[in-house]
Amino acid sequence: MVSSSVMYAAVPISVLVAIGLIRKWRARNWAKCVSNTCLRGKTFLITGANSGIGLETAKALAKRKGRVIFACRDIGKAKEAIAKIRKEQPNGGEMIPMQLDLASFESIENFVEVMKAGFHKIDVLINNAGVVVPLKEDQKTKEGFEIHFGVNHLGHFYLTNLLMEHLKRATPSRIVVLSSTLHERGNIDFDDLNLRKQIEQAKKSGTSPRHNPGYSNSKLMNAYFARALASNLRNSGVDVNLCCPGFCATNLFRHSVKWYHYILMAPIMLFFMKTAKQGSETVVFLATDHTVEGKTGKFYRNCEEYLSKYPFDKDVETKLWNVSEELVKARKPL
Repeated sequence: MVSSSVMYAAVPISVLVAIGLIRKWRARNWAKCVSNTCLRGKTFLITGANSGIGLETAKALAKRKGRVIFACRDIGKAKEAIAKIRKEQPNGGEMIPMQLDLASFESIENFVEVMKAGFHKIDVLINNAGVVVPLKEDQKTKEGFEIHFGVNHLGHFYLTNLLMEHLKRATPSRIVVLSSTLHERGNIDFDDLNLRKQIEQAKKSGTSPRHNPGYSNSKLMNAYFARALASNLRNSGVDVNLCCPGFCATNLFRHSVKWYHYILMAPIMLFFMKTAKQGSETVVFLATDHTVEGKTGKFYRNCEEYLSKYPFDKDVETKLWNVSEELVKARKPL
């Protein structure tokens, strides 16, 4: 007979093995970037490169000998991330930490001035940084914009346009905009881009909705921005594409996820959530794979084109661009 101690050990081991096999089966649908082209001589700029998907993207590009600019709000964390990568990759590409706060137009302008002084071109701009904050906290950018609208959309809108000459000097060059399939839940209300109604409601109730409209709306704006930019830059040699990394285990939702949520969500995380590295594969694919060159205005997920369910409207696309341009110039919220 099998002893009880063996049985007690066998049950949890069997469960762990089963979970591992199920996760491995699930991961078959999570594509991997197979391109391993040497990127020596190419310059990549990644916003928010010190953690999560941005960090894993930076690792992959440095491993391929690319020069990677870590454009981060916290320069200390950027330096720490670079030091850790250098230990793992002593012969990897050059990595440069630079301070950039997308919640401040002044910081964006200062960053671009440093870029102009120190770099002639950018081969690939990766708009990766983003925030998710409960609406009830009512966080704003330095200029007073709602944090998701101001950082995730306006910050990258302004940065990308200011760096356009650098991208055009490197043609064929690329812009990779990180969005999410959550854009399909987004809604753009031009009468309330700063979400004042929903924020006041969240403050009164003391809770924020489970689904964060600020984040979803900003991801929809990212999609509209990339589509408009791709149209404006068609035949210029600068390709613009969107991607969804997928449901990933990163610190993006650190402001809204409590410790007990991790316990409640453990089964979902084990079976459905990608690691940051797995989430970065499509980003690296769009930044490096030769098959993407010349393709623009597309949405990718799992290293292949994704057809969004959202009914994009050209009039909304044009209006969002014009409004964003006006707000950046005026430097004040609606």
